[in-house]
Amino acid sequence: MEPKDISKLGLSLLLSFSTGFIGSFFTSMTVDTWYRGLELPWFAPPGSVISAVWITLYVLIGISFYLVIKKGLSNKAVRLASGIFCVQLFLNAIWSYLFFGLTSPLYGLIGIVSLWIAIAATIYVFYQVSKRSAYLLIPYIAWVTIAMAINYSIYVLN
Repeated sequence: MEPKDISKLGLSLLLSFSTGFIGSFFTSMTVDTWYRGLELPWFAPPGSVISAVWITLYVLIGISFYLVIKKGLSNKAVRLASGIFCVQLFLNAIWSYLFFGLTSPLYGLIGIVSLWIAIAATIYVFYQVSKRSAYLLIPYIAWVTIAMAINYSIYVLN
């Protein structure tokens, strides 16, 4: 791996984990207070599982983005894919603000549906650039599908 590739991989992972850090900031504000008082669906995993899954997903997300940008930003498809990727990262971070920061399952649900659509679009455009990059996002959309079901259940139950 060349030094420029190492830099791109590092930047991709930093971008991915920065999103997680922003989200965790909002989550930590109310997870021990407001969230603990909610009625949760039977299939909601414990916090330790959620944290471990997100760490793994942020690694996969970062590697996936690296596989795309290493094709070169001079490529129009790479630029489009990068833009859509950044939109879904923004929606990823903003969901924590909507759900935990605003303590709103309804706004969280709107945000997570938007996030799911953006992830699907990212997978689609990544597939055009690098099939492996798209495949690395499958666990991400699967987990967000589960999170969406939990968010919806919390909205209905509370």
